[in-house]
Amino acid sequence: MEKASLFLPLVILLIQCLPIVPVTVSTTTPKVEVHENSDAVLSCDFRTEKEQNPRIEWKKKGTDVSFVYYEGHFRGAFAGRARIKGATVTLQRVTQKDAGEYRCEITAPHDTITLGETNITLEVLVPPHTPSCEIPSSALTGSVVQLRCRDQQSIPPATYSWYKDDKPLTPSRMANATYHLNPITGILEFKTVARGDTGQYSCLASNKVGPPKMCEAKHMKIEDVNMAGVVAAVVVICLVIAICGFGGYYAHRNGYFSKHRGRTNANYNPPPQDPADFKHTQSFML
Repeated sequence: MEKASLFLPLVILLIQCLPIVPVTVSTTTPKVEVHENSDAVLSCDFRTEKEQNPRIEWKKKGTDVSFVYYEGHFRGAFAGRARIKGATVTLQRVTQKDAGEYRCEITAPHDTITLGETNITLEVLVPPHTPSCEIPSSALTGSVVQLRCRDQQSIPPATYSWYKDDKPLTPSRMANATYHLNPITGILEFKTVARGDTGQYSCLASNKVGPPKMCEAKHMKIEDVNMAGVVAAVVVICLVIAICGFGGYYAHRNGYFSKHRGRTNANYNPPPQDPADFKHTQSFML
């Protein structure tokens, strides 16, 4: 008993010397990824020093900070489709508008440190949509041609693959390759198309969130340059230039471009009259 009585003051002293932990806030999932139209759980765990009834608030960051949960109620677009347990929030039927950064705030007025917070990023995953494809209907041999494919709705962004006549075109890194395929931008570029590139082209978008989607195949025809037409056009242009040149030469030779033709000399001064030739023209009255 005497030994126990000696240790009791020592235990009390040690307890008093232990550091007091103020309000702390943490999360088990700082980044949450869920599919569109499913539920998202935003975890928030806290511990207070003295406060028995801390205030819990949730906010969403953006251009402006908006309230999600305030004064015991969900606000704005989250009213009626969210629930809270402790400080953990479950958002129901999330959409792209719900994606962003959220902050859980715990206020403990009686603690040494009165405010604690943690941040959670919510990413809403969207499966691929049918991409929009830009495929020219025709092109001339030897020209540069680009085919474009884009899905602006999938999250994460889709990657792209191209098909010709239902057969996949593989990305090539060869220096002498006739085409270049970029799976990130979705651009299929032919450096110099040939007649053998004629065919049905289609593009497939995929991002591993849902099934891939393909655009409708379109036919691209590669045609040879009409050399006879080019030669005829060159001959016609040369004839026009020759006729214009001959006409100009003829007009110049015949004085049609002379500066004095049809003009009067505005600087011409008549020679002075001889005083002996002056005649009185004044009449006298009798």
